Amino acid sequence: MTDAATEPALNREMMQRDRAAAWLGLVVERDDPGHAVVSMVVREEMTNGFGITHGGIVFALADTAFAISCNEDERVTVAAGADIAFLKSTVPGQTLTATAVRRTRSGRTGLYDVSVVDEHGEPVAEFRGRSISTNRTF
Repeated sequence: MTDAATEPALNREMMQRDRAAAWLGLVVERDDPGHAVVSMVVREEMTNGFGITHGGIVFALADTAFAISCNEDERVTVAAGADIAFLKSTVPGQTLTATAVRRTRSGRTGLYDVSVVDEHGEPVAEFRGRSISTNRTF
């Protein structure tokens, strides 16, 4: 996790209240405006009926990195939409890392790409999120 002195206060507050991220065991590795890295270890209860990581879990990891990267200021920013391509299955015990990067931000909207890789750096999923900033503030 990044040093609390350099991590944006609003993201720390957002993540402190994120019960889903805590339940999934997500670890924020990097939190910079427009850039975030989040990791997790796949657990048995995160698998589907085929014994592989449930797609919704991979999406949740990518979505969390997206949320951190797009909340760059005091405005609450949420997803307007997102798409994901699953490239490789994973199993319990593997570590997945999602890296989110801002592509563009204009006015109230933004576009962010998130790459999810396994512990060997092999691509697992590619996620593209579209954000919209609300009138709410932290």
